Formats: sequence, structure tokens, C-alpha cells
Amino acid sequence: MVSATSNRKYFFKRISGRATEEKVAMSFFDHIEDLRWHIIRSIIAWLFFVVLIFVYVDAVYDNIILAPTRENFYTYGALCRFSEWLHLGNAFCMPVVKIDFQVTTVNGTFTSAISIAMIGGLIAAFPYIVWELWRFIKPALSPKEKKYSRGSIFWLSLLFFTGALFGYYLLAPFTFNFLAGFTLGKLGMIQYRPAIQDYIDSLTNLILGCGLAFELPILCFVLAKIGIVTGTLLKKYFKFALVLILIVSAIITPSPDWTSQFLVAIPLLFLYWISILLASGVEKQLAKNAL
Repeated sequence: MVSATSNRKYFFKRISGRATEEKVAMSFFDHIEDLRWHIIRSIIAWLFFVVLIFVYVDAVYDNIILAPTRENFYTYGALCRFSEWLHLGNAFCMPVVKIDFQVTTVNGTFTSAISIAMIGGLIAAFPYIVWELWRFIKPALSPKEKKYSRGSIFWLSLLFFTGALFGYYLLAPFTFNFLAGFTLGKLGMIQYRPAIQDYIDSLTNLILGCGLAFELPILCFVLAKIGIVTGTLLKKYFKFALVLILIVSAIITPSPDWTSQFLVAIPLLFLYWISILLASGVEKQLAKNAL
């Protein structure tokens, strides 16, 4: 029987990617040191984009952050054109969001600029951060696992940015339009003037939330490769997944508007079925290899 010590040495050899049959496996602290440098390089890349965005924060704020509150925002025109194409008149046209922002703290504008730079830097550096994580994991994979994982960084980044764009261009206008138009009471004594930091937090939550949610197919594919989930299992628990997707949709969207939650739930359901197809393919391949 192979001893636990031998197993640990073999594991560390796969993780390090440097040890050969003649060398002693790296120690646990060597791997921690290796991981530390991957994290440091990821932080440096993130800080690079943070500084870059902060230098041009005025342009980012005017042209990106405030864009969903302007009449010429692409989504408003696209929805109207789509409505006319379906011969539904202005059924899908949304009124322009009119919001007067305010700053309620002394350092409010500076804090908002820092938040924009930090979140923007995280989004911009996402592919590099994933690449650094991949470099740390890659030595532990077998040649077959490396073959199956080709293009993983591309697909992870593509799905993340697709989700982020979905949250920015489609979900954000619906959410802010609903919240800005929602009234409380009939006396009309409430002035809708949200804090700019609250608006930025809501917008970034939508973008990051959708970006991470769109990683569902990759997550299910990896879990299927490991053997934790199968296509059959995902189909069996579809009802529970539907409830979970509705809960996630409610968490991602800051408004109680069912339209916004519906807009999130539909693509997540679509991604869930893609996950079923991917997991089923892996399941069939594993069964074939076992013969």
C-alpha cells in the first residue's frame, strides 16, 4: 500500500511542475510562496488599471457611469427600434431616467472616484487574474486534463464580459428606470435625489453580479470533469435550480421590479441548460473511457 508520505510527495510534484523524479518534492511553504507571487502579480496588474482609470476618472464617469441615465444611451434607442420592428408601437420604449445625484459626505466625490477606479480595475484585470490562477493550478494537471482545459481563460473571460455587458446595457436601464419612477405616497413631497455612491454601488453590483453569474457553464463543466456533478444530476434537480436562480436574480437586482429579475433569470436558465449539455457530454465521455 502506498504510504501517505508518498502520496503527499507525488501531489507536491504535480503542483510544483518543477520537481523531477530525482528531486525531492517542494514543501508546503514553497507552494505558499509560489502562490504569494501569483497573488502579488495579480494585485500589481489590478493596481495598474486602478491608477489608469483614476487618472481618467472624469471621462469614465461622464461616458460610462452616467451613460444609463442619458437619453442617447444605446439601450433606449435599441428597445424602441425593436418594438417598432415587432409592430408594437412604443411598447418596449422606456422613459429616460432623470436622476439628480447628490453627495452627502465631505469626501463623497473622492470616495466615489476611488470606487470607480477599484471596481473598473478589477473588471479590466480579470483575464490576467484568471491567467495567474491558471499558472498556479496548471502544473498539478495531467496532460489529459491540460488538453481538456485549453481555451479555459478565453471562455472564462468571454462569459464574464458578456455577463458584465448584459448587466450594464440591459439590466441597469430597467433597474434604474423602475427605481427612479417608483413613488411613495400621493402627496408628492419626496424628492428623488440619491447619493452618487449609492448609484455607483448599485451599478457595479449589477455588472459584477451578472459577470460572475454567467460563469455557471464553466463551473459545471469543471465539476463534471472532477466527477462531482453529472448531466443526469443537473436535470434531476432542475426544479431546485430554478428556485435558486430566482433567488440569485433577486439578489443581483437591487430593485423589486419583476421585469429586472425576469431579465436576469432567463439568461441564467439558458446557461443552466448549456451546463446540462456540457456535463452530459463529459458524462458520456467518461463512460466511454471506462469501457
